[in-house]
Amino acid sequence: MRAKLLILASSIGMLGWGAVLPYQYAYAADTRGWGALAAAAASSLFSVGALVAAPVAGRLSDRFNPVTVAVLAQLLGAIGVGSLVVADSAGAFLTGMFVFGLGLTGAVPAKQVLVLRWVDSADRRRTFAYKFTGEALGMAAGAYIAGHLVDLRDPQGLDVGFLTAAAGFVISSLIIGVAGRGAVIHPDSDFAGGPDVGPMSPLQSVRAMFATPALRWTAVITVSLALGFYAQFESGLPAYALTTLDIDTSTVGTAAAVNAIVIVVLQVIVVRLTANRSAPTLLMAVGGIWVLSWLVLSTAQFAPGVASALFVTTYGIFAVGETMYSPVLSPLTASLAPRGMVGQTLGAFAALQTTFSALGPLVAGVLLGAGLTTGFLGLHLAISVLAVYAAWRLRAALRRPEPVPATSSSVATDERVLAA
Repeated sequence: MRAKLLILASSIGMLGWGAVLPYQYAYAADTRGWGALAAAAASSLFSVGALVAAPVAGRLSDRFNPVTVAVLAQLLGAIGVGSLVVADSAGAFLTGMFVFGLGLTGAVPAKQVLVLRWVDSADRRRTFAYKFTGEALGMAAGAYIAGHLVDLRDPQGLDVGFLTAAAGFVISSLIIGVAGRGAVIHPDSDFAGGPDVGPMSPLQSVRAMFATPALRWTAVITVSLALGFYAQFESGLPAYALTTLDIDTSTVGTAAAVNAIVIVVLQVIVVRLTANRSAPTLLMAVGGIWVLSWLVLSTAQFAPGVASALFVTTYGIFAVGETMYSPVLSPLTASLAPRGMVGQTLGAFAALQTTFSALGPLVAGVLLGAGLTTGFLGLHLAISVLAVYAAWRLRAALRRPEPVPATSSSVATDERVLAA
């Protein structure tokens, strides 16, 4: 029951992502007249807030009750996004967006740790899958609500988005608080006892995280898969569609909707079909799907008559990979984390993903703005191939017998076996 409440809370907590982020650039630049620089800075500060929050919240989740960390992070996010209703200057708006990013991302590693605490190892993949699906639905619901109510011609036209985001954070925090009352740590979690790494400095923590080749290759996979799709989902791919393929904006919206629908429809099926497959093998499959998607996108510019259909199809193909990506990567990362550092490791990997995802719009802007469409497509095709190679190396690293340091152990022995 706790896991179901956490999934519900995660879904509601993501309302703000869909209700605010797709519209904030146009709102800041045009509606409020603060200009493109302020609008771009708002996006950057949101990402910076996310980058700062993830490792800090992960570290706190190892030392304190992750329920408290998740609740406080989301309430902080509610204050940040709620303040945007009364932000009458660019500076106030930038500050609010920064705090919004802190709160939204700060809750992520805490919620992941709660899955590990509350769910046994046999059900973790499924729980992470449902959590991911719920979050996608929450984002879609937020975007749908805002899309019908937001009026970017009015200075108060995005207030409904800000208030929706704030309310989502508050309700999500209440649900997590209720779910956490009297919770018992699952006996096969990393928190059930055993040797701990003890207090460490941030630099020592990083060294401990990446002391084993398997976790290093997992980091490469995290970065390359993020760059290969998520970094371009909201910027590069729509820009490619509008500028190179010359398709309608409605088609971009349709593609995003197809992506969400495919995830919702296939998630449960894919989890069942892949339940006994090793994590590296599945991540190799995800990288292969990314490769296929970029190849399809590359052909679209040579077939203008069906470019729109190919673009929408590509988003559907990406979604198939997404149904394997999220359920597998978080449990794998946790299983490889040093004892007592699960939250820190998840937070650090979330920060890695956020950092490189934030570079995506910049890369797309430079390459597409310079007319280097082939370079844009070729770069992301190569990154996707790198993901396949890294997953292959990870599989080899997990199969190779290695001495386990005294300060490190897995979340659960059977998860290590399944990972290999």
